[in-house]
Amino acid sequence: MKTARILVTGATGFLGRNLMEAFAAAGYTNVTGLSSADYNLLEQAEVRRMFAERAPEVVVHLAALSAGIKANDERPADFYYINLVMQTMVMHEAFKAGVRTYLTCMGGCSYPAQAPSPIAESEMWNGFPQLESAGYSMAKKMNIVQAWAYRKQHGFNAIVTVPGNMYGPYDNYNLNDAHVIPALIRKVYEAGLRGETEIVAWGTGKPVRDFVYVKDVAQALIVTLEQYRGDRFFNISSGTQTTIKELYDTVVELTGFRGAVRWDTTRPDGQIFKGFDVSLMQQLIGYRCATPLREGLQQTIKWFTANYATPGAVRL
Repeated sequence: MKTARILVTGATGFLGRNLMEAFAAAGYTNVTGLSSADYNLLEQAEVRRMFAERAPEVVVHLAALSAGIKANDERPADFYYINLVMQTMVMHEAFKAGVRTYLTCMGGCSYPAQAPSPIAESEMWNGFPQLESAGYSMAKKMNIVQAWAYRKQHGFNAIVTVPGNMYGPYDNYNLNDAHVIPALIRKVYEAGLRGETEIVAWGTGKPVRDFVYVKDVAQALIVTLEQYRGDRFFNISSGTQTTIKELYDTVVELTGFRGAVRWDTTRPDGQIFKGFDVSLMQQLIGYRCATPLREGLQQTIKWFTANYATPGAVRL
């Protein structure tokens, strides 16, 4: 596997950048990372050209249109069409090109909105996902169907994984559509730079979430490529529980912010508990996402502060 011709789409994205670094650290010698600047994966001729020119044996398809809940709610058609067309064509053309192993990811948001936590893979088809991001979520859910269909009819080794709430270097820190950890890190860090005496947090801080360090996810994908040949999709997450208050307290401490956190309890908490069952991941590939949240946050904040002032280094 370490000398196989491996192609990574979306290699300049959040997970893609971390995966490329993980491949290099693991001694992989023939990995090509591509971005939208290389090929337009919404055009079938371009997808076919990519496979003809690159001739990969293994494909990790990470290219996607993704953003926060606000953008998803405003542009559901874009998130549905772009993701569905891109992933459908890339998997289809990978099969036609004789690719040996195809690996892709989808989000935990594709699970039903009312799925009990920790969410097990068996819950995937038991309801509709959260309405505000349903365009994206339902499109990504079709990865499971397509992988099943191509494996059943053609014996194609297509594997789907479901990473949890990732955080880490190269994340999106734009406050308009960032997820909770990158948004919080930027908010607290910039409040410190401005000398503010407090930051305001929504709700009570009681909701519990399951966060996973992106470098753990990247390593899990490599282990999957090396060890797994089955037909089951599975979660990749830490399986640990952290309250939003604990998260705020840790980020405040690690950034050195000297002000207070004021909780605005007139704002909603959202779902009280949302975590992921990781027992199937451990069973199928024998892997644990073991980086403690405090350690992962420390590394993430170190990366963010080191790159904050460099134009274009951080997605702000």
